[in-house]
Amino acid sequence: MRREISYKLILVPALLLALLLAGCGQVTTVQPSAGTGSGNGGNAANGPIKIAVVPKAVGFDYWEQVHKGATCAASKQKNVTMQWDGVTAETDVTGQVNLLTNFITQGVNGLVYAATDAKALTQVTNQALNAKIKVVNIDSGTEPQPANVPLFATDNQASAVKAADLLAQSLGGKGKIAFIPFLAGSATNDQRAAGFKQGLAKYPGLQLVAEQYSQSDANTALRVTQDILSAHPDITGIFAANEPGVIGAAQAVQRAGKAGKIVIIGWDAAPDEIKGVQDGVISALVVQNPFKMGYDGLNAAVQMVRIGAQVKSEDTGVTFVKKDNLNDPKVQAVLKPSCENPPL
Repeated sequence: MRREISYKLILVPALLLALLLAGCGQVTTVQPSAGTGSGNGGNAANGPIKIAVVPKAVGFDYWEQVHKGATCAASKQKNVTMQWDGVTAETDVTGQVNLLTNFITQGVNGLVYAATDAKALTQVTNQALNAKIKVVNIDSGTEPQPANVPLFATDNQASAVKAADLLAQSLGGKGKIAFIPFLAGSATNDQRAAGFKQGLAKYPGLQLVAEQYSQSDANTALRVTQDILSAHPDITGIFAANEPGVIGAAQAVQRAGKAGKIVIIGWDAAPDEIKGVQDGVISALVVQNPFKMGYDGLNAAVQMVRIGAQVKSEDTGVTFVKKDNLNDPKVQAVLKPSCENPPL
């Protein structure tokens, strides 16, 4: 979902912004339905406000669903301008810090973002709070997570325990398995890793023989999975903990001629992942609700700015998707969300 961008900047600020935003992805602005104004200088109770929404990275189906949810929420608010922007790689922590700092300098009223690194982004949250900017985290928070900064996210640890259960059930509770996490230091990665290993502890017949990071890159996931399959040709199961990892692992299994012979439990629901489920390459997916994260996160920020609401963190839930429930209407609402039929 794309909206026209409208800027009224004189030359020098425009050049400065161009330098600050170098290396970032697309910028989308949803203009308010009425009124004008910016930053903290307006009447927050009913005047125009600006909310910046920043994912871990642009260019991934998962984050585009977050974008759709936030855009939907903004379109239903009055006098709310939402600006969406992000770096192009989830590993670009410095780039995200710079981008968020720029939004703080601009004086937005609210900042909704997914932290690429739980510890490194703490300083950004504190900087925004000190500037009287309301902050909401989506998908991934910081360490520590301030009490006045709600987090709209999956219960990653509990869901990853269930991913281990799915793998064990598919393998009859025994076999050699591999784990493809994505980014060490990312709160979501670390929670999923802890949950998966917690779940594995219930199944002594499952032997974790390999663990390699994908760096949230499908090509890297393909390469490390190929390396794992070469080193351990008797592997019978793989758990990949995010979209790029699942796509790369599935490609490696297919190229090895082992599709359907190695059980893959994945995370997220990009089109290539869904096709993998349909084709029998991927056994099951742990599907989050990124649309809801964007939708509820944007609305929370508006309420915090407008009326000083004390917003609690929220588990946005998961859906376990297999070939036999792909056409269920509730599953389809999560897989193909829209503003007309939101999975809320």
